[in-house]
Amino acid sequence: MPMEMIINSGTRDEGQENGEENLPISRASSEDQILAESGFFWRESGAVKALVCRALEEKGFANGFSTRVGGVSPFPAGDLNLAGFGEDTDANIQENRRRFMRLFAEDFRLTTVWQVHGYAVKIVASEDDIVNTEDKFDAVASDLPNLLVGVKTADCVPVLIGDAKTGAFAAVHAGWRGTVESIVVKTIEKMRAHYDTNAENLICAIGPAATCQNYEVGRDVIDAFAEKFSTGGKLFTATRENHALIDLHRANKEQLLSAGVLEENIFTAPFCTMERTDLFFSYRKEKNLHGKTGRLLSVIGRV
Repeated sequence: MPMEMIINSGTRDEGQENGEENLPISRASSEDQILAESGFFWRESGAVKALVCRALEEKGFANGFSTRVGGVSPFPAGDLNLAGFGEDTDANIQENRRRFMRLFAEDFRLTTVWQVHGYAVKIVASEDDIVNTEDKFDAVASDLPNLLVGVKTADCVPVLIGDAKTGAFAAVHAGWRGTVESIVVKTIEKMRAHYDTNAENLICAIGPAATCQNYEVGRDVIDAFAEKFSTGGKLFTATRENHALIDLHRANKEQLLSAGVLEENIFTAPFCTMERTDLFFSYRKEKNLHGKTGRLLSVIGRV
């Protein structure tokens, strides 16, 4: 498909113009009101705060999208870095995780994976699965009680999924590569195979990420989406030759809908990580500035 056919000319669709998706918080008269309308609220413990999807919690799923505030890491100071052991000390990350876990009333354990910008999904079904966090995957699913599964991001899209009928749940790391390969769809398919999940019973929360106002990509990404997405043109806004802004929030929502998730059960956080570096880490904004950046953690589980 020719490039000019898959990129918008620069105008935004009616829903975006009316602020229905990716509304910048700086333009909002009330952050709490926008959060409530989007289906989210803040949960705080001391200086630590996380974004919680209300619909997931009401169905019995503990969940949270971390922020950068309330930690001990020098990113540049007092930040809640929850991963990236190569750029922070083990002691800092473990202390930050201890603080983050205090947001949850229950005595949860946490398991993560070694993310590789792919589309493989790990099923956590045993003690060995829980303690082995070096497996290379980009989504984690389980139905074990008292366990939080988590994914790490710093601009990529985190997606949390809860099956209101079976109690199964998943956390998904959807960068542009994972989104091109439909990782959220693959996660739902994996949940269907292992837990007999019906997509109509799923509650899905799409967390803070780099959004279409700020996330510029080049021709390689545009071509990749043109090849895999029949609606690719709706995801891009042209900026300059061979470049465009991409809306990964929208891309992942469209994939959830294509998998059979009901639109009323999909909730998108109204935050851009590149805009709100006061709240979130942003690889694109901070890596060149500080030489490193922290990692956010998005988690889900049930008692």
